[in-house]
Amino acid sequence: MNAPHPLALYIHWPFCVSKCPYCDFNSHVRESVDQARWRDALLADLRHEAAVLPGRRLGSIFFGGGTPSLMPPGTVAALLEAAEAAWGFTADIEITLEANPSSVEAARFADIAAAGVNRVSLGLQALDDAALAFLGRAHDVREGLGALDIAQREFARVSFDLIYARPDQSLADWEAELARALSFGTEHLSLYQLTIEPGTRFATLAAKGELTIPDGDAAAELFETTQAMTRAGGLPRYEVSNHARAAAESRHNLTYWRYRDYAGIGPGAHGRRGGYATVRHKKPENWLGAIDRNMHGMQSEDALDPADRASEVLVMGLRMREGITVDPARVDLAAVDRLVGHGLLVRDGDHIATTEAGILLLDSILPAIAKS
Repeated sequence: MNAPHPLALYIHWPFCVSKCPYCDFNSHVRESVDQARWRDALLADLRHEAAVLPGRRLGSIFFGGGTPSLMPPGTVAALLEAAEAAWGFTADIEITLEANPSSVEAARFADIAAAGVNRVSLGLQALDDAALAFLGRAHDVREGLGALDIAQREFARVSFDLIYARPDQSLADWEAELARALSFGTEHLSLYQLTIEPGTRFATLAAKGELTIPDGDAAAELFETTQAMTRAGGLPRYEVSNHARAAAESRHNLTYWRYRDYAGIGPGAHGRRGGYATVRHKKPENWLGAIDRNMHGMQSEDALDPADRASEVLVMGLRMREGITVDPARVDLAAVDRLVGHGLLVRDGDHIATTEAGILLLDSILPAIAKS
């Protein structure tokens, strides 16, 4: 029997250092945190997942959430030690920490690296001060690039993200910004088009006519330019919005997109393992209360219906350039062939993938090929 794929572990640190205009963790800003209690609670949540998933090895760990780069390095080290003791690590384990590019957080990078983190993902978001102000970011370009410089000295692997298709951003503006981003030589870039999500500040501004983002044709041109420039720069797209040098893809995110098992601990963390979907209590106080009662922070643990699993596999798999092998019982191969004829998909037997044209229409492709 083949050994199971390495397990991934997501660790959610919920606390933010300041209110954020585009996330839902504003209620999680705290003046102070009982660090010892939080360390012990996260360790208890980790031990629960280890008991449910014995005999596995960890291939990736991801510290995400509010501002995980302000988690005490001692807590990071304790969690990594407990995770290795519980599961064991693969020889090439990827341990990523999300970080805001502030000078305060960058000052902690050396200690975080010493604790065992070997990859950092920086939320630069723009290389333009006016854009950063519009996006509600506390850092400016100078501070962000200072954090990037420190990250590249302290960590073996570095990624950062940018948001494009911003209001009044021309194609020439984005070409210059992306060329600058590529010049820094990181192994990975996450490049997201700005979208207007219901209930956000951006949605309110758009409803008032005070915010307009590029329309479909302009957004498609921006996307196509992004693909051409990243390919030429040696960081081709491997997922809708993610670009990497050869063998530098985010192994943790590939676990999600390839629909493999991952455990999630900490407030609001989700998991998918052994055919079950897990959700932790989102509010920190509720999560801590569950830890006190049950020695884990689980809110729900539900068996995934086979049809739901098949749908999730399709949604996640077609985001990747490599595509996915599908179950003919769940996918309309005749519909796939019609889209192949339109240049939107490619097919080899039961393996399908989106083309460069198809990736722009993924939201329409998915319902067209999925059997009800």
